[in-house]
Formats: sequence, C-alpha cells, structure tokens
Amino acid sequence: MSALRRKFGEDYQVVNTSRAASYTAPVKKKRQRFVDKNGRCNVQHGNLGGETSRYLSDLFTTLVDLKWRWNLLIFILTYTIAWLVMASMWWVIAYIRGDLNRAHDSTYTPCVANVYNFPSAFLFFIETEATIGYGYRYITEKCPEGIILFLFQSLLGSIVDAFLIGCMFIKMSQPKKRAETLMFSHDAVISQRDGKMCLMFRVGNLRNSHMVSAQIRCKLIKSRQTPEGEFLPLDQCELDVGFGTGADQLFLVSPLTICHEINPKSPFFDLSQRSLMNEQFEIVVILEGIVETTGKA
Repeated sequence: MSALRRKFGEDYQVVNTSRAASYTAPVKKKRQRFVDKNGRCNVQHGNLGGETSRYLSDLFTTLVDLKWRWNLLIFILTYTIAWLVMASMWWVIAYIRGDLNRAHDSTYTPCVANVYNFPSAFLFFIETEATIGYGYRYITEKCPEGIILFLFQSLLGSIVDAFLIGCMFIKMSQPKKRAETLMFSHDAVISQRDGKMCLMFRVGNLRNSHMVSAQIRCKLIKSRQTPEGEFLPLDQCELDVGFGTGADQLFLVSPLTICHEINPKSPFFDLSQRSLMNEQFEIVVILEGIVETTGKA
C-alpha cells in the first residue's frame, strides 16, 4: 500500500470491511493453476502431428516467441555463419584466379586489391558489409564474378538484417513486463454492494503512464457435465463485470474495484457459502489495453 500512497497521495485510504460477516475457509493444498498470475498458460500440446513443421511455417512469430537466450544465440550464429561463408567465397575467387600468389605484383590487377589470404578476405567482406570502406581493399572492374558476388552479398545482407533486427526490435517492444506494474488484489471477496451480492476484487496501475482503452474481462474455468452426459474438463464461462453498462471500460488512474453481480444469470447463484469454498474452479482476469508510451496492446 505504500507504493499506492506514493502514487495517489496521502489522501488515498484503504476501506476496511472487516465488520462484514466472514467465513474462514480451511487451508487448501496449493494446486497447479490453469493460468499463472504472470499470464503464462500451463498447457502442453501433444499428439498433434507435424507440430514442428507448423512452427517453422511461421518462422518469424516462432523466433519472436522464443526466450531471449535462444534469440541471442540464433542472432549470433546467423551472422557468424553468414560472415564466414561469404568471406570464404571471396577467398575462393581470389584462389581460383591466382590473386593470392600475385598479390604483391604491381603490374597485375587482381579481383580484390590487397587480399592475400583468408583473414584479409574476411576483413574485406566486413568492410563491405558494414559499409566501413577503409579504402585499402577494394574490388576492381576486371572481375565480373566478383561484381556478381558483391550484388548477391548486398541483397543477402539486407534480407538478414531486416529479418533478424526486425525480430529483435519487435521482441524488445513487447509490453510483457508492463503487467508487473499492474496490481491485483491478493484475494477476491463476496459482499453486498448497493444492496446486491457481488464478487469483488481490485486492480491498480502503479505507473504514471495510462492504459488507453483499458477493458477487463473475467472467465470462469471449471469442469462440468452436459445433460447429454458429455464431460467438459475445462469449460469456460464468461463472468459479467459490467459489459452491458460499460463498467468493464476502465479509466485506470486510481485503484478500481471490479464487481460481478451474483444474480440468477451468474454461475455462483446456486452455490452456498460452504460449497463455494469447496468447489474446484479458477477465475481468469483478462485486462486489455494500449500502453501509452509505446502504443502496443
């Protein structure tokens, strides 16, 4: 609460509802969640067939979704292999033409001036690819195969740069860590508000930057059996948190209390206080919005 006071001032007060009737539930053993509080879904796909080929068909999204250590490894390996292969091609051209043996002959015009061995060919490629251009090594006009390789190198370098740098930029701009400064109450409570029984929890934004077009939704995930006898292990049910009245559209400049009215349309309407504590279900809260500073959703 100290962080909220620093953001919203000393006038911010915590409402104490301890006078309401409460029920102390027995301590339950912690079980695995369907969705963790950091947003990660504990779902593993299996027996799909051709799963690897499906991921490779959308290679760009696959690279963006990888962890940072794998992204950096692929980034380094791709550039290193491309540099070594292209430098080897320049060295092969110089070797086939015999430029390596006549490198110090002032009367001979080589394909690439001042390329004596593989390190010098590698330096020429780096100078060309990085547009450094020291001026000591340069391609001559009497080397058509070198000109073709130079054009191929420029096109390949542009494609690799656009693909990898674009992938890294999109990954860095993803607002995944923005959720670290969105605070939810540790517990949800059921109490009366405006004469109606409601399920309530709180959400607050610690940053000064706003969440534009913030909208909140709630999903109830539990198993159920249909009248036909079909068992649904992870059935999803929408909890109304003000969709009809617009209360789900949040102006998140101060902590807000989100309410779900327990009426005859609510899945909690037929549950007693004790059966509610013993029921196996999970409520997933989805907060969507656009980060003001980056424009990312």
